[in-house]
Amino acid sequence: MDYLKAFIVGGLICVVGQILIDKTRLTPARILVSFVSLGVVLQLFGIYEPLVEFAGAGATVPLTGFGYTLCKGVEKAVAENGFLGIFTGGFTAGAAGICAACIFGILAALIFKPKPKS
Repeated sequence: MDYLKAFIVGGLICVVGQILIDKTRLTPARILVSFVSLGVVLQLFGIYEPLVEFAGAGATVPLTGFGYTLCKGVEKAVAENGFLGIFTGGFTAGAAGICAACIFGILAALIFKPKPKS
């Protein structure tokens, strides 16, 4: 049942993104930034946490989940370090995921020998 909930919630987030790409003049980059910002705002108002508890990876893996992670990191760092946590919390919370993405990207580039489009 957990897989089904994650699939439905993650899929709905992706459907919203695809509709925005198809029906608006927004560029994909603006939509991605909007999703991250939306995750931050929803977590700031306490709306995204219940969704994460319900859907698990279906809510944390899409870009809105990255915004959620940044906001949670800032909240934690502010509680521990005060004002300075505003500047350090997001980096600390997102560091592992960003590092993993970089490492796996490099490994994929080394293994598959990417070529420019011709």
